[in-house]
Amino acid sequence: MLGCRAFRLLKGPALGCRILSTSAVRAQRVFKEPFLNGTSSNYLEDIYQAWLENPSSVHKSWDIYFRRVAAGAAPGEAYTPPPTLGRSSSFAAQSVSVSAQPDIKTIEDHLAVQAIIRSYQSLGHRSARLDPLGILSADLDDTVPPELSLNFYNLGEPDLDKTFLLPPTTYIGGNKNELTLREIIKRLEEVYCQHIGVEFMFINSLNKCDWIRRKFETPGHLSFTPEEKRLILARVIRATRFEAFSAKKWSSEKRFGIEGCEMLIPALKTVIDTSSSLGVDSFVIGMPHRGRLNVLANVCRKPLEDIFCQFDSRLEAADEGSGDVKYHLGMSHSRINHVTQKTINLAVCANPSHLEAVDPVVQGKTKAEQFYRGDNEGRKVMSILLHGDASFCGQGVVFETFHLSDLPSYSTHGTIHIVVNNQIGFTTDPRMARSSPYCTDVARVTNSLILHVNADDPEAVTSVSKVAAEWRSEFSKDVVIDLVCYRRAGHNEMDEPMFTQPLMYKRIKQQPTVLDQYSKKLVAEGIVTEDEYKAEIEKYDKICEDAYELAKKQTVTYNRSWLDSPWHGFFEKRDPMFLPNTGVEISVLEHVARAISEPPEGMTIHPGLKRALRERHELSEQHMANWALGELFAYGSLLKEGCHVRLSGEDVERGTFSHRHSVLHDQNVDKKTYVPLNHLFPSQAPFTVCNSSLSEYAVMGFELGYSLTNPNALVIWEAQFGDFANVAQCIVDQFISSGQQKWVRQSGLVLLLPHGYEGMGPEHSSARIERFLQMSSDDEHHVPPEHHKTHQEFDAATRPSPVHVSNTKRGTIRYSVKPNHVPPSLPSSRVIGLTGVPRRNPSAPTDSMGC
Repeated sequence: MLGCRAFRLLKGPALGCRILSTSAVRAQRVFKEPFLNGTSSNYLEDIYQAWLENPSSVHKSWDIYFRRVAAGAAPGEAYTPPPTLGRSSSFAAQSVSVSAQPDIKTIEDHLAVQAIIRSYQSLGHRSARLDPLGILSADLDDTVPPELSLNFYNLGEPDLDKTFLLPPTTYIGGNKNELTLREIIKRLEEVYCQHIGVEFMFINSLNKCDWIRRKFETPGHLSFTPEEKRLILARVIRATRFEAFSAKKWSSEKRFGIEGCEMLIPALKTVIDTSSSLGVDSFVIGMPHRGRLNVLANVCRKPLEDIFCQFDSRLEAADEGSGDVKYHLGMSHSRINHVTQKTINLAVCANPSHLEAVDPVVQGKTKAEQFYRGDNEGRKVMSILLHGDASFCGQGVVFETFHLSDLPSYSTHGTIHIVVNNQIGFTTDPRMARSSPYCTDVARVTNSLILHVNADDPEAVTSVSKVAAEWRSEFSKDVVIDLVCYRRAGHNEMDEPMFTQPLMYKRIKQQPTVLDQYSKKLVAEGIVTEDEYKAEIEKYDKICEDAYELAKKQTVTYNRSWLDSPWHGFFEKRDPMFLPNTGVEISVLEHVARAISEPPEGMTIHPGLKRALRERHELSEQHMANWALGELFAYGSLLKEGCHVRLSGEDVERGTFSHRHSVLHDQNVDKKTYVPLNHLFPSQAPFTVCNSSLSEYAVMGFELGYSLTNPNALVIWEAQFGDFANVAQCIVDQFISSGQQKWVRQSGLVLLLPHGYEGMGPEHSSARIERFLQMSSDDEHHVPPEHHKTHQEFDAATRPSPVHVSNTKRGTIRYSVKPNHVPPSLPSSRVIGLTGVPRRNPSAPTDSMGC
């Protein structure tokens, strides 16, 4: 790299060097400041690049210097004083007055100080005190990077009181532009090596890195007012006392509490407060089992009596569904944010025990809400994902979901990730759970900001949570908060952790709670009194006790009160056994056929595609259709009726078998495209077709989440070949096939599974339709009564003709209930007349068929 090479020429091996674009502002500063300022590294990059291209284009002194170093001379011996950096006589005079002939030692020391500052910015997080227990380093390496020591730069004690100019790449000076080396190191240690570890120098944007430096390096960034400190304390009290109350009342129940990471609740609330102040009013949250009840109680403000009812195994649901364990349940709730006094909606998605499986579902639901609200930049709706340390680095769906974050048809414009890093995966030590230094390293692939923080420091946690929300708002990028904590109990409350982590849990037993630590700190500071602190505890304990008494009086529960995506009014006055008319007027089909067969004027399309479009038009004129045309008829007619259609999957725009061609590409103009289905009728609904990343698990989960928001949209995921759907089997098993039974949640997602017996081998000859049929019934030997339609999870359908292609998709929207639709399809073309055998409405030109 050029930047590294330029630095090597002066100092030998470079550390953390990378190319940085030079802004106009910094270029101006180069010519206003003396040679020994912090911009010299940028200046050297330009000089060295010019010398590589043409040695005669630089001053003779630089040419001599670079030639000597290239020949093997030591940098100090090769040095010849360069010309002044200034371009004006006044600047030259100033430069000479400061130091006409700076000695080599002075130059090397200034460059060394710049390197030290950069090393702290790049590597300081590796020395941060992140583990509340003081046992492990968060990056699994207890050694201090040598780049953070003075000896590495040939500096020592005599240099500590020398004054150095600060480069523009740091803000530790505040309103000062020079500090002693002792003060520089002190301030860098306070910023980068205490309870916050900022990992950001891998981000390939100078603007973003500069923003981060300004946020953390500016003196006083960790200061809080007395009111803010009291608010933090109140939130820690609620988080801690909820767990204590639950442990007291249900000591033998699994609840997966967050003892040891109580700061998760204040962190979440700070993210929501800050985002609300920046304009966000809808939050879609996905999280595992740990801490879910506390989040529902103290973040979403689900009535405590409803939560406590879930501990009573004697209560049965008065409505449908079998229910699920309490730490899997979701909810949707609107409330006033007490900090901003704005109304916000919080939706916590229900999820199975399969860790991280909910991640893409949350992203899809968020994307859909943004789409329907016209929130094209994610200013109103955002997603928050909570993770465990072992699952975050161990589950592949995390990586798949991260790679959707910047794709145009999948981006939610930034997600805030909070990792509850209790430094253990069930019983597995971190050294056995990952090969990377941090559990968060997966986030580096998308240039996401990563903030490590000691969870026993409430003010540090609150500070990074605020910065995370501001980063997401400023750059529409993901950010990860690595909440380094511990787990006071075992994996669950019934588990014995001393079997496998005896020394760790001996230390945990000695560790005071974060509430004890912070309350003593505030009492010592005079922010609160001991009596005020105890009164706040008693107040919340009474709230819990009153709710407990109400819960004991409950006789039934209601599963629908835990819906994370309620469809308000959709099921009212609907007959679940009604089979709607799915027919379409022939004039509508003729109009659709013309529109999708004629490219716009001025667009040059491929000759083969032009021939295919002409054949498509000729078929429609004969009132005939093949598979592709039958599918496009369904989309076009639904768009006319105001139904949004979204088709997603690998290569769906063209179609794996070159049959769909829903996006036309100009052969002469790069990236010039045309989507015919978006140009059918003046007031039609939008049609979205998007090639996905090469992922089945995350993309199917994303489309499932997308389908949860609006029951009157046709959302389709298509496998490249039907057999590939089994890569996303977790989504099918845990969400689609059982979601209604567990969570009373329907989605209406359509899975297209193309396959056929055409000599393509065993991986392309079966969509495993027998699995879907098996999952659609609890008992294959029992024929259910007619009302089973309201409870079925799948509507699996063969499609023997293009007629059925069209009608099954239209029926997905027209049904009064929303089972997930699984139509296996054949890849090869088949032509059939548009008239079928009507069963319910003689005037309808087609009919649907299910099996």
